[in-house]
Amino acid sequence: MENGKFLKFEEKLLDNLCNIAQKRNYIKQDLYSKYDVKRGLRDQDGRGVLVGLTEIGDVHSYILDENEMVPVPGRLRYRGYDVNDLVRGFMTDKRFGFEEITYLLLFGGLPTKGELEEFVSLLANYQRLPEEFARDMILKAPSKDIMNGLARSVLALYSYDDNPEDTSIRNVLQQCLKLIALFPSIVVYCFQAFSHYHGNKSLYIHSPNPQLSLAENILYMLRPDMQYTPLEADLLDLALVLHAEHGGGNNSSFVTHVVTSTGTDTYSVIASALGSLKGPRHGGANIKVIQMIEDIKANVGNWEDDEELTNYLSKILSKDTFDKSGLIYGVGHAIYSISDPRALILKDYAGKLASEKGLSKEYNLYASIERLAPPLVIAKNNLGSKVVCANVDFYSGFVYKMLNIPVEMFTPIFAIARISGWGAHRIEEIVNSGKIIRPAYKSVAPRQQYIPINQRNCAK
Repeated sequence: MENGKFLKFEEKLLDNLCNIAQKRNYIKQDLYSKYDVKRGLRDQDGRGVLVGLTEIGDVHSYILDENEMVPVPGRLRYRGYDVNDLVRGFMTDKRFGFEEITYLLLFGGLPTKGELEEFVSLLANYQRLPEEFARDMILKAPSKDIMNGLARSVLALYSYDDNPEDTSIRNVLQQCLKLIALFPSIVVYCFQAFSHYHGNKSLYIHSPNPQLSLAENILYMLRPDMQYTPLEADLLDLALVLHAEHGGGNNSSFVTHVVTSTGTDTYSVIASALGSLKGPRHGGANIKVIQMIEDIKANVGNWEDDEELTNYLSKILSKDTFDKSGLIYGVGHAIYSISDPRALILKDYAGKLASEKGLSKEYNLYASIERLAPPLVIAKNNLGSKVVCANVDFYSGFVYKMLNIPVEMFTPIFAIARISGWGAHRIEEIVNSGKIIRPAYKSVAPRQQYIPINQRNCAK
């Protein structure tokens, strides 16, 4: 078949097959209620269905009073430690925290000074990619999406591992530590390849500096001049800490448990988690916040006028402007109601960086939206007594923007942080050697009698 004729045939056939697929895969929505299906593994009141136990992370946002959910200020704990206390500890000491938090998540306790120094040294020695890996796996096939490039690179590292299928704790731990150390280089190199081959920009490939923290190395390798301020490095390190873990029920960590339960290798597990995080409902929300803020800046004349700002936010909610989704991105969370502790911490330090960068006016715009949007969201959606708050995505994109981190790297930065949590959850699943995770799906398809091929009607 000639190419032109085939393209027309292909287009017509795919349109028809798409219509058939949509029609034959639709399930009547009332059946979910009839069979009490926990869609999204959540109860009607929004509580997650209990499917496992973990000691790694704990998200707390309500108390039960006579079996009714009563919202309380959000709490996030890593291995039982309040994240506010952890942040206060390393910030007060004026040192980086991500490596310490990684140790805590993986091993269940805070390291001594000597243990932390040994651990940091180990990670530093794992930071160099295999010989020619950057050239052969990243530069020769630059991806238009950094998350896909990262996932592909993780799967490729399987081929460089002498014992990739060994699921003993010692081997899995070493694999996870190497991935934690390598993620910054892979992400930055994937971006540099994208920027050069798809954006016609100059190509910069800087080797990681073993004397720097993981957060510092991201900025060091990303920037052509390899320069950054102490406050920039501190804030990126803080963002990594706040994104490192969020309990076993978040989508990508749950994926880590699910895929680990099959007995597969570490590289397949982490690639699966990356695929989960890439989804805009999970890891890409801060990109939508940035896009929304840019739209607001372009359409609101006086950012300090509460009435004008409120009117425009109302238009966003009414699907009259921006992307017409009816969402104020960064406001509301599946778990937190009164407050997201990560957002509160990041907001405070974002203000300091905004002052350093001369962006206090824009920071104040974020603060005004955080103050004005929740009551609008509640009123628009008839939520009654429900409370909503700004979540961590509301400020994280602003932080990355102030750090001159390209928007294409926002979700990959999330992955650099969350690999620590994923590694901890993988090890926890193996140690407790549970059953393969297999929830039930009820078939509601009607019974059918087989029809010989020459008696069948065309699909409609």
